[in-house]
Amino acid sequence: MNAPPIPEAPRKLRVATVSLGGCFGCHMSLLDIDERLLELIEKVDFDRSPLTDIKTVGECDVGLIEGGLCNAENVEVLRAFRAHCRVLVAVGACAITGGLPALRNHLDVGDMLQSVYGEVPDDPELPLPLNRVLPIHEVVHIDHALPGCPPPADAFWQLLQDLIAGRTPVQAPGLIRYD
Repeated sequence: MNAPPIPEAPRKLRVATVSLGGCFGCHMSLLDIDERLLELIEKVDFDRSPLTDIKTVGECDVGLIEGGLCNAENVEVLRAFRAHCRVLVAVGACAITGGLPALRNHLDVGDMLQSVYGEVPDDPELPLPLNRVLPIHEVVHIDHALPGCPPPADAFWQLLQDLIAGRTPVQAPGLIRYD
């Protein structure tokens, strides 16, 4: 007697995260989904993220990116990340608008470096600062945005549930506010 075929498990989404110029608060908010991480791991495989400590990114279904573009290295990381992610989500105020790091945009970078270091550093190990902090959509195409500083854990959860289910994420109206 032949055994019935074992149903194929649905394919897990491959998710990666990266942080550019910011405070890492958005990643902390993602981790604040707490025990729901266990449920999430049943539906997604994490590539590059603080959960895996993987330093490079492979081909991914979803990329979550926080932080603005403060220097040339941030731009390089962003472009490589975008090239590996089918769907890219800008997470938090820094990724969407430049956030707090963009407060330096009205200052001259050379004057600022001179003031801080007494001279403009000339070390190839230091990434070249951009003249102004940029939101990521000024360099690459983003597919979705999750606003907040940082976005609440429940907003992350809902975004990921929508993407897992193949739905277009809908922002909660309370995430866009001026207070």
